[in-house]
Amino acid sequence: MTIGYTTGVYDLFHIGHLNLLKNAKGLCDKLIVGVTTDELVSYKNKKAVIPFEERMEIVRNISYVDAVVPQHSMDKMDMWKRLKFDIMFVGDDWFEHPKWKDYETQFEKVGAKIIYFPYTKGTSSTLINEILLKQRES
Repeated sequence: MTIGYTTGVYDLFHIGHLNLLKNAKGLCDKLIVGVTTDELVSYKNKKAVIPFEERMEIVRNISYVDAVVPQHSMDKMDMWKRLKFDIMFVGDDWFEHPKWKDYETQFEKVGAKIIYFPYTKGTSSTLINEILLKQRES
């Protein structure tokens, strides 16, 4: 059985999120999704619009998702030690990033790999938030 893992905030769930989860599930038997806690989101100097428990419930009810876990830390190796996933799925904006190249090396030592998916063009939670702010100001 191939276990896949991906993480995200999943705030203002959109088609890009759905595409990532659908594509990830197509490459593994069991897909586990880490949903970023509100505390970790604020660590990045951001604030989620949708509360953590609601984001967990939304992702838990996506048909491609087999299990949902809280993401309390940005350290992906810590989660690998806990879940022993075979593949980690991540957006291609991290491809060739030094931090992710380091993860590739670490994962290779334990027999796991990273697959980078292209982002869905034209949509992101950040973009949706910007549009909503502009809409509310007018």
